[in-house]
Amino acid sequence: MFEPILNESIIKRGREKKKVAIRVHDLRAYTKDRHRKVDDRPFGGGPGMVMTPQPFFDAIKKIKGDRKAKVLLMSPSGKRLTQKLARDLAKQKNLILLCGHYEGVDERVRQKCVDESISIGDYVLTGGEIPAMVLIDCLTRLVPGVLGKEASLEDESFEDGLLEYPHYTRPANFRGTKVPDVLLSGHHLAISKWRKEQARRVTRRNRPDLIK
Repeated sequence: MFEPILNESIIKRGREKKKVAIRVHDLRAYTKDRHRKVDDRPFGGGPGMVMTPQPFFDAIKKIKGDRKAKVLLMSPSGKRLTQKLARDLAKQKNLILLCGHYEGVDERVRQKCVDESISIGDYVLTGGEIPAMVLIDCLTRLVPGVLGKEASLEDESFEDGLLEYPHYTRPANFRGTKVPDVLLSGHHLAISKWRKEQARRVTRRNRPDLIK
């Protein structure tokens, strides 16, 4: 699942520039079960299967080696990913992302191996792979030198607590709908003021919780 995402666009360029190194590990390679099994029935009963602790413990030990690395578990019960959290995580030299699956991961993995659990939103997905890809994309573009123009990060949604203002490009008149005059004025102070007002308007309409 990961290769198409890791070898496209910004992530690909970041890897080619050697600004970020990303390695994917198959958890089944670390199991001691002869069938390479990584899950089992939950104690206490209930539907589904739970991922067993042994492959996680051994994989983390092997991957981490002598390096310091922060271990993150992608889980709907984790801390919600925000731009502020992403900026903090992007400062880490080494990260290990664990992808949960089935009904979840044995709690002893979270207790003994995980530094922080991360959720990408208040919903449930089939596994932690897509959330891990989201986190990788989010963090890679924050690594200095990956985007090239660092100023492009400054006006993005959530950077100042607001959603981003609307964008327009050519033509100035498309099928009767015109670009706001202020954007064509060349008056930078007026444009800046308009953008801030629009950012507040968009945020009030779509995410009033951010205004509060």
